[in-house]
Amino acid sequence: QVQLVESGGGLVQPGGSLRLSCAASGRTFSSLSLSWFRQAPGKERDFVAAINWSGTGTIYADSVRGRFTISRDNAKNTVYLQMNSLNFEDTALYYCAAAAKDLYGSRRPPSYYYWGQGTQVTVSS
Repeated sequence: QVQLVESGGGLVQPGGSLRLSCAASGRTFSSLSLSWFRQAPGKERDFVAAINWSGTGTIYADSVRGRFTISRDNAKNTVYLQMNSLNFEDTALYYCAAAAKDLYGSRRPPSYYYWGQGTQVTVSS
């Protein structure tokens, strides 16, 4: 069993930055593929970024590539999402999710066994 807890969300102006963290419990963290998703009100949950078990592979949605960076620290059981150049369209509830190693990069929410509770990111002037 893995529990995920996100933090780091908040209110930021357009062009600003935030760093999200997702801390995991459980001894299998280093064997899991991890991703960030986001969901705006009235919209579906969308894939944002994924990182493989070792941290050597990353995948990004087109909408965030070049602005967001996903990383992980297996010693700390934590995955991060550094978000730069934020714009209004980035406003959403952000979730981290964990899946089996061989599902790395899946953009389908049903692929993920474990989810955090979400952290709100609001971009507003």
